[in-house]
Amino acid sequence: MAGLTRAHPDSTILRMALLHRAELRPSKLELLVGWLPGRSWFAGAAGAPVTRVAAYRFDDPAGEVGMETLLVRAGEGPVLQVPLTYRGAPLAGAERFLVGTVEHSVLGRRWVYDACGDPVYLPALAAAVLADAGQAQEYFEVDGERQVREPSMTVSGSRTDRTWPAGPADAVVDGDPTLIRAGGAELALVRRPVPADTDAVGAPVAGRLTGAWPGQDAPVLLAYAG
Repeated sequence: MAGLTRAHPDSTILRMALLHRAELRPSKLELLVGWLPGRSWFAGAAGAPVTRVAAYRFDDPAGEVGMETLLVRAGEGPVLQVPLTYRGAPLAGAERFLVGTVEHSVLGRRWVYDACGDPVYLPALAAAVLADAGQAQEYFEVDGERQVREPSMTVSGSRTDRTWPAGPADAVVDGDPTLIRAGGAELALVRRPVPADTDAVGAPVAGRLTGAWPGQDAPVLLAYAG
């Protein structure tokens, strides 16, 4: 089983995510079975098995925090977007965003957070939305050789001259979309992705992040900037 992401430490290589072949207890999906029903945007049967539809990753330039966005279903419910961050120690002041902890057979205990409340995730999401920074390429190291894993989905952002303010968010408003505000700017993460060619936002936006995966060839809206 693939483990949690660690960004590649070589700063000359951008958007690379090193994966560990490891066992997680509980698994990420098992963790979400108990956490998802408590979200206001949850749809599906409470307690139903959570299945993975697709996923994409960002990288942390410091190489400390794993960032993975899962597209999942609870039972026969709709696709839900769940960005997660994985840390080697608790994130101070982020108790409301804690999803739970897992034991990683290589890295030890990992604290799993709703990424919308993690300051490392916010600039990565903003760069994807506003500058089409893309997703991290995933790979394993086997006997000193890099083995690239093909992505399970593709994402595409806008190319604008907007930048995201430095520092943590001023506010995170849970819901669908989940709103992340900082320095007068706002990012919106769509929890139940909708077709990208519909007027789902209902207002002008500065940039969008869309995605597609096998079985979902028409792009869906994942996030946008107000």
